[in-house]
Amino acid sequence: MTADEVPIPISSSTRNLIRKFDLAIFLANTGRGRKLVILKNKDIFFSQGSPADCVFYLQAGHARLTVVSESGKEATITQLAPGDFIGEDSIAAIPGLRMATATAITACTALKISRDEMVRVMREEHGFSDLFLKFLIARGMRIQADLVDQLFNSSEKRLARILLLMAEFGKPGEPETLIPKITQETLAEMIGTTRSRVSFFMNRFRKHGFIQYNGRIRVHKSLLNVILLDQPAERRASRPALLDMRQRNVKTRAKAKVKVKVTTQSSPQETPRRRSGQN
Repeated sequence: MTADEVPIPISSSTRNLIRKFDLAIFLANTGRGRKLVILKNKDIFFSQGSPADCVFYLQAGHARLTVVSESGKEATITQLAPGDFIGEDSIAAIPGLRMATATAITACTALKISRDEMVRVMREEHGFSDLFLKFLIARGMRIQADLVDQLFNSSEKRLARILLLMAEFGKPGEPETLIPKITQETLAEMIGTTRSRVSFFMNRFRKHGFIQYNGRIRVHKSLLNVILLDQPAERRASRPALLDMRQRNVKTRAKAKVKVKVTTQSSPQETPRRRSGQN
């Protein structure tokens, strides 16, 4: 064996460093079974009924999941933000067809991961599987909240909620108050109403100072008032005074009724006098 053929010994610590899995690098770069895709507004990641053969990791931009009924009616399932996985149904035990359509609502950058690579990394790397499990739990909770929003909230509240979600209120760190550029038509499709209603609500939000709207939308924390209260803060502020006035009116009427009742009935002290006068 020549000197060139002598193997170089590698310590166990060095071997562990070589094999160490970096989650951030894996989700940020291309590699085996992974490639970067860039989509424009309204571009489609995948369509309902297409083969479920890959998962997308959304690095930047916003998207939404929609389903279309046999009659052609479209409904939004949920909105997708940076850090979300798209098309996780493809890693089911038996690969099938997509049950929804994923569409970009802003310019998006995503990492396309093949099904085989997703299955491999989930089995071999616990850091990735832990991240993916947390995402699945959060996605289930989010879809449940979206369903409640669609069933019980008004279109005004649904619009406020979508704007807050796009501004990432409620997530760790400071919210991105200036949300990505989005049209009123897209917002109307997302909340299930017309563009004219969205325009009406946007003007109302701007009037009350909840948003700034000049091409791009800047969301203020005060928009939460629309979610937490049944009406805008300005009208909500005037409500206690009206309630106090009503309460005073009720008390006044109650006192008047008591006074009338007292004057029409004889007191115990007056009864003997009247009887003595009659005798």
